[in-house]
Amino acid sequence: MNVFNSPRGRVAILAVVASGAIGFGVARWTAPDAPPATTAERGRILYWYDPMVPNERHDGPGLSSMGMTLRPKYASEGNNTGLGVTVDPSAMQNLGMRVVAARLGTLTSALNVTGVVDFNQRDVAIVQSRAGGFVERVYARAPGDVVGAGSPIADILVPEWGGAQTEYLAVRRVGDRALTAASRQRLRLLGMSEGQVSRVERGGRVRAITTITAPIGGVIQSLDVRRGMTLAAGQTLAQISGLSTVWLNAAVPEALAGRLQSRQSATAEFATFPGEKFFGRVIAVLPTAQADSRTLTLRIELRNDSGRLRPGMFATVHLNEATQGGLLVPSEAVIRTGKRTLVMLAQKGGRYRSAEVRTGQEADGQTVILAGLAEGEKVVASGQFLIDSEASLSDVPARPIGGDAR
Repeated sequence: MNVFNSPRGRVAILAVVASGAIGFGVARWTAPDAPPATTAERGRILYWYDPMVPNERHDGPGLSSMGMTLRPKYASEGNNTGLGVTVDPSAMQNLGMRVVAARLGTLTSALNVTGVVDFNQRDVAIVQSRAGGFVERVYARAPGDVVGAGSPIADILVPEWGGAQTEYLAVRRVGDRALTAASRQRLRLLGMSEGQVSRVERGGRVRAITTITAPIGGVIQSLDVRRGMTLAAGQTLAQISGLSTVWLNAAVPEALAGRLQSRQSATAEFATFPGEKFFGRVIAVLPTAQADSRTLTLRIELRNDSGRLRPGMFATVHLNEATQGGLLVPSEAVIRTGKRTLVMLAQKGGRYRSAEVRTGQEADGQTVILAGLAEGEKVVASGQFLIDSEASLSDVPARPIGGDAR
């Protein structure tokens, strides 16, 4: 079969031709328009290399690992004093290089994380029996029920209260103020509230059965009372968690937690309530990190007057961070090598040189430059990695922070 006539053969030939054209274009980046200088003018050859594979160095001419013709590296090319490398304008256009100027501006970033609604652990009521007695009646309650403040939970018969109230009413009828005050104080010491004592005074009759009610509105977490039970003073009957406010626990990556602080505003959105936003504030950044996910828990307090937010609901949390102003460049223009951070400067005369910078906040495709760059200086926003490789081969040092703008 003739490979030139088959579709697969023609595709392979076109690929070879295209790769050769790209290699030739990259090889001409630093080639001057004037006729090439002789070996005597350039000095001795240090090594041979391929601009597409800058880490490879060969002792003689030939082909690189990518099959490209090697270029000589002359000793005279290593005498560059930091003026940069020159890029052929046609190569810039073919590779889609883009140059932008550093500008002053402000950057406002919003950190978006997920969170889960939880009970406000500061809004918890423990319902206890204030005196020993017997459970006469239990109202239709169960764990998980939502009750309002003052809702009845159980009726308790307290025999000790009966005798003390009878004595108190008899002393009141006598009219001895000192004895009356002492008898009234005894009722308070037996566990009767001020309101219960007042009702006995107004009614003039013994009230040995008292109704225990919910001190706050919320969800019954536990209920340990049954009809006929014998209760001791101080025994816990129920635990209620309030719902007027809830906590939203958001997981924030450990690397970003340092940018957050208490009292910071936050906005939550729930899939259950599309288009509706709930506003709150950060009340704490918990001190313990989650070892499995490397996250810190951010505690946000939300108002829940309507009671629609229930523990266990998932939410998307938008954290409004502080605005940072400064010198801005596109984030894609920043080169992070692991040891330092660089940008590729576009200088006069078509020359390019890397410059070391110190970066700050990053958001919306923009990065704040804290040091190493001046307003108006132009940086390469695309294709800078290939230029940086050529500059490394030409021994062009990066401009240090605080260095001149030559």
